[in-house]
Amino acid sequence: MDSVTQIVLGAAVGEAVLGKKIGNKAMVLGAIAGTIPDLDVLASNFTDTVTALEMHRGFTHSIVFAVVFGLFFGWLLSLWDRRAKLKEWCLFWFLCFVTHPLLDAHTTWGTQLFWPSEIRLEYKNIFVIDPLYTLPFLVFVILAMFQKRTSPKRRKYNNLGLIISTSYLALTLVLKGIAFLKFENALEAQNISYIELDTKPSPLNTILWTANVETEDAFLIGDYSFFDSKPIQFYPHPKNHSALGSLAEENKVQRLIKITKGWYTISEREGEIYLNDLRFGMISVDPKADKYAFSYLIQKEGDEIEISENPKTSGDAKKLLSDLWERIKGN
Repeated sequence: MDSVTQIVLGAAVGEAVLGKKIGNKAMVLGAIAGTIPDLDVLASNFTDTVTALEMHRGFTHSIVFAVVFGLFFGWLLSLWDRRAKLKEWCLFWFLCFVTHPLLDAHTTWGTQLFWPSEIRLEYKNIFVIDPLYTLPFLVFVILAMFQKRTSPKRRKYNNLGLIISTSYLALTLVLKGIAFLKFENALEAQNISYIELDTKPSPLNTILWTANVETEDAFLIGDYSFFDSKPIQFYPHPKNHSALGSLAEENKVQRLIKITKGWYTISEREGEIYLNDLRFGMISVDPKADKYAFSYLIQKEGDEIEISENPKTSGDAKKLLSDLWERIKGN
């Protein structure tokens, strides 16, 4: 999830564990703990694009990290503030650390919770930024913050935030299931044979859903809003995997393909080769569009392979947001 959501989640968890003993300090430390697992993004400053992608939401988003660093920070803080016992401080840091990847597991990228195992949990039922999930946390954490440490209202407000946001998260799983059935029925009604069907929410909401459908030579992309009245349409995006040629044998390219879990197409533009990661959709609400959220330029310089992410612009985001609201209202 986005950093604001993880900060608020950390603050709420910190308050639930130690708020009664150390007051607002629990929220502040919880908010700090909520950002620490995301320090893995710094890897992009020290390594190549593919390695950074492999590391993203890996070790720092694992149970191993939560246990090891939970114990370390718990011990450290127990020396500084003795109002809470060692085991309480350890529980505080462990829960703040482990709830971060547990939430991230619900997004499209997922988390390597069981690192060093390569298994990645990715439920794909909520977008990385979802106001309906974050706002209740934020409102109730702020309300709790202004209550006295021992006030029953403080715990009540914080618990309400946790209950409402967690209930919404559970609801998104139900909405995903309904959307999946809609796509499945539409494919059956249109006599489309397919290999695999994958669904995910569109940005900022869980009303509009997108489906990636793998067929023999192409991926079909369609979308569905709960306010739609017309049948779902699917648009083909040719795999074009053969365009990679000898590049397909290169180690970095194979690793990038592994990261996409096979959900990728190859584009050729102005003599350059791009690998498009379909898992994250497009920078458009139009399923026919060909501008993908994550697209990687593959270049060969001598014996070296260079892979770089195709940059997105603020104009792309503005157009997506303006079109998104119209599409959510139905077709």
